[in-house]
Amino acid sequence: MAAEASAAAGELVQVVSLLAAGVVAVPLFKRLGLGSVLGYLVAGLIIGPFGLGLFTDAHAILHVAELGVVMFLFIIGLEMEPSRLWGMRREIFGLGLVQVGACIGALTLVGIALGFSVTVAFVAGTGFVLTSTAIVMQLLEERGSLSTPKGQRIVAILLLEDLAIVPLLAIVALLAPGGAEAGGTERAAAIALALGSVAALIAAGRWLLNPLFRLLAAAKAREVMTAAALLVVLGSALAMQFGGLSMAMGAFVAGVLLSESSFRHQLEADIEPFRGILLGLFFLGVGMSLDLAVIGANWRLILASVAAYMAVKSAIIYGVARVLRASNAEAVERSALMAQGGEFAFVLYAAAASAGIIDGTTNAVLTATVILSMLATPLMVIAVDRLGPKPSVSTEGLAVPENLVGSALIIGFGRFGQIVSQPLISRGCSVSIIDTDPANIRLAEGFGFKVYYGDGTRLDILQAAGAGTARAILICVDDRETAKRIAEIAKAEFPLVPVLARARDREHAVDLIHAGVAFQIRETLESALVFGERALVTIGDDPTAASEVMADVRRRDAERLDLQVVGGVYAGRELIHGNAAAAVPEAG
Repeated sequence: MAAEASAAAGELVQVVSLLAAGVVAVPLFKRLGLGSVLGYLVAGLIIGPFGLGLFTDAHAILHVAELGVVMFLFIIGLEMEPSRLWGMRREIFGLGLVQVGACIGALTLVGIALGFSVTVAFVAGTGFVLTSTAIVMQLLEERGSLSTPKGQRIVAILLLEDLAIVPLLAIVALLAPGGAEAGGTERAAAIALALGSVAALIAAGRWLLNPLFRLLAAAKAREVMTAAALLVVLGSALAMQFGGLSMAMGAFVAGVLLSESSFRHQLEADIEPFRGILLGLFFLGVGMSLDLAVIGANWRLILASVAAYMAVKSAIIYGVARVLRASNAEAVERSALMAQGGEFAFVLYAAAASAGIIDGTTNAVLTATVILSMLATPLMVIAVDRLGPKPSVSTEGLAVPENLVGSALIIGFGRFGQIVSQPLISRGCSVSIIDTDPANIRLAEGFGFKVYYGDGTRLDILQAAGAGTARAILICVDDRETAKRIAEIAKAEFPLVPVLARARDREHAVDLIHAGVAFQIRETLESALVFGERALVTIGDDPTAASEVMADVRRRDAERLDLQVVGGVYAGRELIHGNAAAAVPEAG
């Protein structure tokens, strides 16, 4: 028992060490302007086998932490609707192939110049061509460039590199001693298995996932939805791995298949916390993997390799970008972001070592070269930002409709929310809609509306649905406590975004005003006032007199509401009074 308790305590010490390393290093490095990636890498080096020695097997951590990269690719896939991905086909198979092909040729020559044989130089250069998806994606996200046209071109190249790992591994098998004589039956079977895995994943995505999530949403069990999101990501990754393909590519395909699903925002919010933690763990594992003993014994070769590979790869990327008409600033930024080797290089080098193409020392040298290039990348990007050309303001990829008024997030799409959305859509507004009722979502789809499943009381859902960038947040839910809670969260987290809310009654309206909404209206007020005015005219009152009476009723109602707001703090806030035109504010 004592031994088991001691072992459990040791494992807990390791977990605490990992968390502490990230919590301390990342804010410090970001405060110094060095970025979170470099903070994780250095923290991993400090607590790893060649630092404090709190961990002895960094590869075990890397094996688990690779799921962070998998989840990152799933989230990227959620942002890539099939039509949008099809629109990027030229970047993926044009720009991506040109860059990868040119870099393989140039880096093979670098390897030969460093003294490797032609075969080893090819393997070494090919591995270094495969950029680190984790590092580049994280840097793009921190720089706010992920959704920009230049960021999307980098994503396209990364996708092509992820696809390239399959033929590259096949080439390594052919280069192995006796590999050329191996029967074609095994290779054909491997290709058939890979294609079968992709087909099965696509079929599941098209016909199984949406019905599954509708069923789980109807059960209203939040923890089961989270478990289902993890099941989709990990299951798709596992299916691709069984087919001999990249786990990250499997997760990306699953994300693309769900990108048009009504549950997209919910999935993104559920996966995001796991993605962030595991991706940080991945960077920590990379830092731990840096073998200082190998570097000490081969430091001249390793430093020369890092400098040569990064310089030549940067130059080729810059040249390809300029030839394909990218601006100078974009070409420089892309060459700095993608100059390093990546996590797939470890897979390729390990396969080459097991096939007898490279020996253990060469594998360790090449692995250390890739890791040092990862460490150098954030510093290189910082240098380019400070010393390189300043990017000009670009309107590429931006289309502004003539009648566009703004963007709005509608929370709740019942009878009230459906009516509210109509004038916004008719004026060309960009409208994002979330609801927790699967029946409402299915009904809306029948009328051509795209409504996403999402709980508006969750901050992560609001962020995923675009609350931070909306021009207004419209709370149209029926439940009074839910509406109040959403208003409180929205005003606390997005104080510059106006919040408009539907109120059930006068008491609820007062609560919403206290929560900080910019505008509220009782759901039956206007219809009742219009109904009352029509009743006066119907029983014989003069239409002008009836209109004046209703204006007075509105004024008195607004005054009573002002008196009920504690302290009069909100007395100056725009309320529903005056006349019918005043019921709709000109601005949020």
